Amino acid sequence: MTFSNIEFVSTVCPHDCPSTCALEVERLDARRIGKVRGARDNDYTAGVICAKVARYQEREHHPGRLRTPLQRVGEKASGEFREISWTNALDEVANAFLHAEQAHGSEAVWPYFYAGTMGLVQRFGINRLRHVKRYSGQLETICSSAARAGFSAGTGACIGTDPREMAESDLIVCWGVNPASTQVNVMTHVSRARKERSAKLVVVDPYRTRTAKVADLHLPLRPGTDGALACAVMHVLFREGFADRDYLAEYTDDPKNLEQHLLSRGPDWAAPITGLASEHIIEFARLYGSTERSFLRLGYGFTRSRNGAANMHAASCLPAITGAWKHRGGGAFFSYGSLYNYDQTLLQGLDALDPRVRVLDMSRIGPVLTGDKKDLGDGPPVTAAIMQNTNPAVVAPESAKVNQGLRREDFFLAVHEQFMTDTAKLADIVLPATTFLEHDDFYLAGGHSHVMIGSKVVTPFGEARDNHDVICSLAKRLGAKHRGFNMSVWQIIEECFHSAGWPSADEVKAMRWHDCAPSFEDGHFLNGFRTEDSKFHFRANWKDFGEMGAELPAFPNHLPETIDECNDAHPFRLVTAPAHNYLNSSFTETETSIKRENRPTIMITSDDAKSMGVEDGTWLRVGNDLGEIIVPARIVKNGQLPGVVVIESIWPNHAFENGLGVNTLTSADQAGPVGGAVFHDTSVWIRPA
Repeated sequence: MTFSNIEFVSTVCPHDCPSTCALEVERLDARRIGKVRGARDNDYTAGVICAKVARYQEREHHPGRLRTPLQRVGEKASGEFREISWTNALDEVANAFLHAEQAHGSEAVWPYFYAGTMGLVQRFGINRLRHVKRYSGQLETICSSAARAGFSAGTGACIGTDPREMAESDLIVCWGVNPASTQVNVMTHVSRARKERSAKLVVVDPYRTRTAKVADLHLPLRPGTDGALACAVMHVLFREGFADRDYLAEYTDDPKNLEQHLLSRGPDWAAPITGLASEHIIEFARLYGSTERSFLRLGYGFTRSRNGAANMHAASCLPAITGAWKHRGGGAFFSYGSLYNYDQTLLQGLDALDPRVRVLDMSRIGPVLTGDKKDLGDGPPVTAAIMQNTNPAVVAPESAKVNQGLRREDFFLAVHEQFMTDTAKLADIVLPATTFLEHDDFYLAGGHSHVMIGSKVVTPFGEARDNHDVICSLAKRLGAKHRGFNMSVWQIIEECFHSAGWPSADEVKAMRWHDCAPSFEDGHFLNGFRTEDSKFHFRANWKDFGEMGAELPAFPNHLPETIDECNDAHPFRLVTAPAHNYLNSSFTETETSIKRENRPTIMITSDDAKSMGVEDGTWLRVGNDLGEIIVPARIVKNGQLPGVVVIESIWPNHAFENGLGVNTLTSADQAGPVGGAVFHDTSVWIRPA
């Protein structure tokens, strides 16, 4: 096939990843794309993108994409659907919502969403409908809430050293993050520092990830013991004279009592907790303490543990002890979650928000849909929902309970999706959704400081419609009135940009991005931290973040009583880490990604395998009190402690032998102080299948 007028169009990757890469997409004609590449002149993306998005034509033009609205005609989960018109489909959804309201009140309806595959206008319009109609609220906890609280507990805000400064560092510590698979741009800047400055790379991770394989030092600690490691490192920093006393006196709240607190928390104390040798802890501490330009790249792995907030806070204390914040290429970074200041009233319909309406924790969707009074309170059961940009049937904790709730006969579900996901298979109405290449939107990066506009590149596939169109169409049928429902996507973008004082949407589109990076002094907190007293807080005030904060200690520590420790009944700790070719449950349908990941496996150490009489490929049952799954063994020889097992990625349920996915095993318990899913905090038993 020959194409004329081939051009590259600028846009932005929307997939739920902090990198938010600036893209250039080859448009072959009005309906087809070719190559997808990173924008070379964006100094964060720097021309590099992950392999899965580089192959985006496989997803965009996949024959399995949803083409038309569908209505269930058989039993739930039967897979029996018929095509219907958009008019009839939207009428069905609206009528189901109105019926739920009339029967149980407005809180019986729960719009459910997350970041998924969308930018901000397409993502948050569902909240505008929620607030106007007084539907149940959603506490957005599933991704980063614990880690954000942990970083902010010390610094006062989620900002930090510009991640582009990694290229100017002499030591980079990737802690709780595997950027070689999940944030490839981090590795771009790491590689530059190693090449140009002979910088060292240290990786703290429970197993030998792709990033750990190229590190100068890998510390494979037990899951949930990061706080103990951080305490031991700080102990050495104080003991061996690496602490910057002048910096501590000027910029921190209580260094004297912190040092006293750490006297009993040295390497010999941390070694049996973490599983690391004392000498390796000391080696890391001395390397960190002796390197002025030391950069901590802290990741989302912290947020996946019940004690994740405390662990994140403990790790973030290190540059405050050495004064690494003073130096270019030094300090720490987790996210720019506090960087962007714009008015979200229009975007989310905050002017219609009623604080009296109940708010349900999205991470606890299983208990919510199965009627747990702890979650529902005095309110009605949830009997109707629309879901956008997420796939809770496999992604959410306690997925057996999630699926039980989704299968309720008295529960109406509409799913707006690009593919027939596990969640869509359980829907009453399925609506075909656009990809990011088929609509306009804007994006705020978490992993760097750019505001970006993603422009429509090709016409929608089949009858697919974007989120904004669907929400506005439902609002009309439901009698929901708000000026945002009468505005175009572009008009909303313009108003958001104006409220922030950014250049206009047209200007940013022409520039391709707008950099909101703080000054060196602000990013390094040299003008003071974002706390009330402008000092870094070693003594965290967790109650400021939420009611569960009362359970967390003020000074950094290890919290064994909070995590799912191994015991005789459950002797293994399971980590459910991201895969290289999948992103949560996205890309699990594309041919090349499937071919390269092959099948789900459980990574088990050779020592554990030997003691169990297990060989490579042996089918194993893995379970706990929540359920069990069946998965083959993959034996690893190093980079992972005995008693630690790993299953990479969130595979569809059908990829597992008994049709139950990995989140069957993960708990819906909330992490303090503000909630959050504890995906890497799971103890299990393992037996031959």
